[in-house]
Amino acid sequence: MRPRATSPARPPGPDEVAFRRLDRDPTRPVYVISVAASIVRVHPRTLRIYEDEGLLAPARTPTNIRLYSENDIRRILWIRHLTQERGVNLAGIKLLFELEERLGKRILEALFDEGMEGRQTDAVPDRVTAAAGRPSRRASSTS
Repeated sequence: MRPRATSPARPPGPDEVAFRRLDRDPTRPVYVISVAASIVRVHPRTLRIYEDEGLLAPARTPTNIRLYSENDIRRILWIRHLTQERGVNLAGIKLLFELEERLGKRILEALFDEGMEGRQTDAVPDRVTAAAGRPSRRASSTS
């Protein structure tokens, strides 16, 4: 009989990897633009546009390479959600981010939760229900 070879330490399971990921500092810039773009499924040019519009401020290395943190990734996902799901343009998103900073409140999380509740209660898109709930301009100007 051959002696049994000892196996190397077993690789960490998904729970252990997720736990270690939670321990990371979300403000630490670690992702280059190509990796950040692939994580959020956009073209790197889109991230450059967001930066040009003042929506993102990634860290820079001494050689001027952009580095994105977990917080930057989260912010990009918010931008994508607001543009694609809520129909907000980039100028509107910039205003929302500025308001959120001034007020110190999580406006965007409230909007997201509101949108999710609307989807669960009925099948009518949020924009249609929001427009239907608003009084028309004519009705409000005649009163």
